[in-house]
Amino acid sequence: MPDPAIQSAANAPDCQKEQRMNKKLTALYARLSREDGDKIESCSIETQKRILTGYAEQNGLTPYRIWVDDGASGKDFNRPGFQEMYAEIGKGNIGTVVVKELDRFSRNYLESGLYREEFRKLGVRFISLAENLDSINGDFDDFTPFREVINEFYLSQYSKKIKAAFRSRGMAGKHTASSTPFGYLKSETDKNQWVVDPVAADIVRRIFRMTMEGMGPYQICCALKADKVEMPGYYLAQKGAGLHQSHVFPDPYNWTSSSVCSILKKKEYLGHTVNFKSKKDSYKDKKNTYVPESEWVISENTHEPIIDQQTFDNVQRIRGNIKRRPDGWGYVHPLSGLLFCADCPRPDRALF
Repeated sequence: MPDPAIQSAANAPDCQKEQRMNKKLTALYARLSREDGDKIESCSIETQKRILTGYAEQNGLTPYRIWVDDGASGKDFNRPGFQEMYAEIGKGNIGTVVVKELDRFSRNYLESGLYREEFRKLGVRFISLAENLDSINGDFDDFTPFREVINEFYLSQYSKKIKAAFRSRGMAGKHTASSTPFGYLKSETDKNQWVVDPVAADIVRRIFRMTMEGMGPYQICCALKADKVEMPGYYLAQKGAGLHQSHVFPDPYNWTSSSVCSILKKKEYLGHTVNFKSKKDSYKDKKNTYVPESEWVISENTHEPIIDQQTFDNVQRIRGNIKRRPDGWGYVHPLSGLLFCADCPRPDRALF
């Protein structure tokens, strides 16, 4: 069965006259993300490019340029490729925008309508091939918003399915994090299994040991910087892991107190899998929100531990019982959290 977008291109009206009147650039826009599910082959970036360039060349929409967002959700327009294209529209350099189908443009019917209205005001022609819609012919009628509502409904339902599968995986004790904590790497034979990275694990143990010796996070940072110990983000990026592989690090040894504190709190170093520490209430949310520790799902002994339970508990007690100066990083006495006032007993009133 022929692709409807290709059929649409074959039946498209002659636009040679309009193109001669408007020598502006034609923007061909392609988008693909995980939300496309089993449509990924028919909507692949290469397929979209082939259809869009074929249409542009057959109908004299030249010169043209292709903008692509590969792996970008259609839930909003915060996509690098689209924003770059829209900037060119704002400069008056683009006269026509062509997409394979409406859901390649967006799955958010409210924002989609606003952008189409902005195109109209700027005199930018908008074409969607699969639906055979062309703004120059007045094809975007009152039914168009309903098409876009259906596209957004598809995204909503897909999001629910992903969330359910994600929840099931987490409840079964499987790792749901996309990357490993500093000190672990994904196994080369099984990406679902974490294995200890000896170099990073030694740094983690050193941080716990320095805390037990009475050093605060700021002091630990200073010691790590002095010894030129690579910070977690940079270290993992060098191994092709972590969340900051494309990030540029001006100073690879710039440890921060927040990084140290984060390491000291991770129960994953006990060999446990900790899931659902954050959540999104809606697929439209851009940021995660943290959830109370009581709502975390912890599956014990799922991978090799780096820190023993006694050391971890002592560090939590030390950090939990310390009264710090206003800057948050005051000196910590080696016996803090271990000695208590004989009268109260309160650890912050113990005499050293």
